Amino acid sequence: MSLPSPVQIKEANAHLVAVHRRVAELEQRLEAAENTVREQAESLIRKDEQLRAATQEITEAKDREIAYLHEKLCKSEETIQRFQNMVKEKDGLIGQLRHRCQLLDSICKSRPLLDSMLSHMAEAERLGPVIGAAETISLPLTDGDSNCSPGRLGNHKDFSLSEDDMDDQDLDDIVFGTTV
Repeated sequence: MSLPSPVQIKEANAHLVAVHRRVAELEQRLEAAENTVREQAESLIRKDEQLRAATQEITEAKDREIAYLHEKLCKSEETIQRFQNMVKEKDGLIGQLRHRCQLLDSICKSRPLLDSMLSHMAEAERLGPVIGAAETISLPLTDGDSNCSPGRLGNHKDFSLSEDDMDDQDLDDIVFGTTV
């Protein structure tokens, strides 16, 4: 084996220096890449923690809003139930008032008849008892000549019904009487 020449040694040394420079350069690039990867990993970890915190806040806010809305829904349902009970009570009251209104309508329709009857009764009271009549005369109420027979109420010439009374034929079946 022969010894390398000084030119070969210089070339080999230059080659080794170039390789050593290249290794140093690659090591710097590797370190820079590792720093970049480390920084990116740390950044991703921070972002992940921020996103977890934001997600937690959103979840808590959602849970609070759900609880609030549930409470509001329960109160609304209670209010609806209270209003439904009030409506039922008012419907019952309306039914009672409607019946009373019908009674008052019926009374108002019968008023001309009652006014006439009261005026005749007042006139009869003003006249007083018949002087000189020793015995009491009693006539049956359903006498053929009586003005008070139920069949002749609507036909009597001195007795008139209003149009409202003509519509309400329930009076035909009612017999009025007084006790003196």
